[in-house]
Amino acid sequence: MTQTPTFADAARALEEEFALFDDWRDKVEYIIELGKDLPPLPEAYKTEANKVRGCQSQVWMVAELEPGGRIHIRADSDAVLVKGLISLLLRLYDRRTAQEILDNPPKVLETIGLSKLLTPGRSNGLYSMVARIRSFAEAFAAARVDA
Repeated sequence: MTQTPTFADAARALEEEFALFDDWRDKVEYIIELGKDLPPLPEAYKTEANKVRGCQSQVWMVAELEPGGRIHIRADSDAVLVKGLISLLLRLYDRRTAQEILDNPPKVLETIGLSKLLTPGRSNGLYSMVARIRSFAEAFAAARVDA
């Protein structure tokens, strides 16, 4: 089994990838390409309860606790750019412990210039997805404390 890179390693890798692009259009195109590789979420998970509020597009996100305490996050959207944003978030947060998620706000998203690339509505949606991921982490952390 391959070792999962640390959050810091994943953030650094994103910074390096985005540093390769001079033009904002190239960054957007890259995000769209990442979205094309996002595995689809099974239709059974595309429910009202799994929708992320605050997104312009339809976004569904689910999480489950894996043995060892890591949180497996899966998500999907009906918009290809948003799928790319989901891919970025999953690279940062998928299969991390609740504590790792809560200890690491996504500062790298600002560093790579996403706020300049996205409309205010898309930006709000991105941070709604981050909030949803953090709420999963908080819920799993609380459940472990209660167990």
